[in-house]
Amino acid sequence: MVATSAAGGGPGPAGTGDTGRRVGFRSDRGPVLAAVMLSTGLVALDSTIIATAVPSIVGDFGGFAQFPWLFSIYLLTQAVTVPIYGKLADSLGRKPLMFLGIGLFLVGSILCGVAWSMPALIVARAVQGMGAGAVQPMSMTIVGDLYTVQERARVQGYLASVWGISAVIGPTLGGVFSEYLSWRWIFYLNLPLGAVAAWALARHFTERVTRTRHRLDYAGAALLTTGFGLLILGLLEGGVAWRWLSAPSVLILAVGVLALAAFLLVERRAAEPVMPLWVFGRRVLIGGSLTALCVGALTIGLSSYLPTYAEGVLGASALVAGFALAAMTVGWPLAASLAGRIYLRIGFRNTALIGGVFVITGAVLTTLLGPDSTVWAAAGAAFVLGVGLGLTASPTLVAVQSVVGWDRRGVVTGANMFSRSLGSAVGAAVFGAIANATLAHRFAHPPAGVRGQLPRHADASSAVLGGRGGSTEPAVAEYVRRSLYLATHHVFIALAVLAVLGLGALALMPRRSEQLTFD
Repeated sequence: MVATSAAGGGPGPAGTGDTGRRVGFRSDRGPVLAAVMLSTGLVALDSTIIATAVPSIVGDFGGFAQFPWLFSIYLLTQAVTVPIYGKLADSLGRKPLMFLGIGLFLVGSILCGVAWSMPALIVARAVQGMGAGAVQPMSMTIVGDLYTVQERARVQGYLASVWGISAVIGPTLGGVFSEYLSWRWIFYLNLPLGAVAAWALARHFTERVTRTRHRLDYAGAALLTTGFGLLILGLLEGGVAWRWLSAPSVLILAVGVLALAAFLLVERRAAEPVMPLWVFGRRVLIGGSLTALCVGALTIGLSSYLPTYAEGVLGASALVAGFALAAMTVGWPLAASLAGRIYLRIGFRNTALIGGVFVITGAVLTTLLGPDSTVWAAAGAAFVLGVGLGLTASPTLVAVQSVVGWDRRGVVTGANMFSRSLGSAVGAAVFGAIANATLAHRFAHPPAGVRGQLPRHADASSAVLGGRGGSTEPAVAEYVRRSLYLATHHVFIALAVLAVLGLGALALMPRRSEQLTFD
């Protein structure tokens, strides 16, 4: 397979590594990189814009206990499709899969915009996730194809700027649409952006692909989806739809575990496994995957519950809550850009360990947020955590890409993205279970002053979300706010614990991984 620009070009220049597989001339790569940045922007904007709209969506549809599904189902379908796309990319090429991903993402966006209930919106988010499962890893893989390890330090800054711009525009637009127009516009906004991204990619990037026949691992994909789907179902609905130790809860979780065990057996024998087990056979790859798992969970935890804390506890508007969340997604790309320079000097592992310290600090700061804290304090904690994630995620991904050749880069990139998406999906379920359990307990045992005025489930939280607090009795609203504070506080404590575990995952990476032979 040879990747070239639309303007033409021959084999890659000497010193780029994958001779005959890269864009021919350095000047040709600019338009291709711009197209990749636009495609990345499609997912990046959606990642930052929806979090601030969740309280408004809950205010319209109700279903606070179900809102973690908006993240979990999206991330689950993204996670289970990422390794499939990664494998297909190494045989069919990057471009057709990028087009497929953009198309699915836009169809899902339309369905989200016209959703009439929380279940309908959850299904639409699943379609979006299948599209994002192609866009994000294909963007990373194309960059890995076009640029050497040394050049990627600079390119990481360009890609990080996409997230930086989205970090400012996304939460701001999400807050504006939710407060002054409709949250539905956050999904319709994807349509022009996706059209421009597809046009730019079609115009500036072509591939000469030697197509090979391949066998998709349908059994592995089905078992993987079933296993994690049941685990997420059990975590999110346990203690809400049924008791934790009830027969449905035990059965669902047990079948989920058995499905994942069967998945491992199938992958050992499959001719073309959806997740080759060799990607977990080296310390760099294992450490990178576990780190990505923690990064995904930390990101979704803060993104899901910081806006809820700002709006439901502090009484901030959706727009202000968006700015608080934007602090994390501003700190991340700034740190990722800086990481590109640092890891060339002190190595991938040391750079990521510095990031891990920032992650722990930011997570601890979130646990110190109280019911009377300021939005500035919440934004500061989010910024510090974002800096840590930027210093952690970027060098670990480049390290993983740099220890394999071109023909395996799509697989390892897909595996790393799978781990991050899986961490986000499971993290959303675990954090949702923590919040729901706290709220369910609070609403089942209210004080005498509000007894009889609260339903016995988490949907009572809509009393202070989505602008509905004005029609609620002050005592009830105050009790719900206090309950939301405790729910989010418990989630923030879980984030701090996870941050410490993430530092342990980084320690698994070899000390001198930066001196391995790069492609």
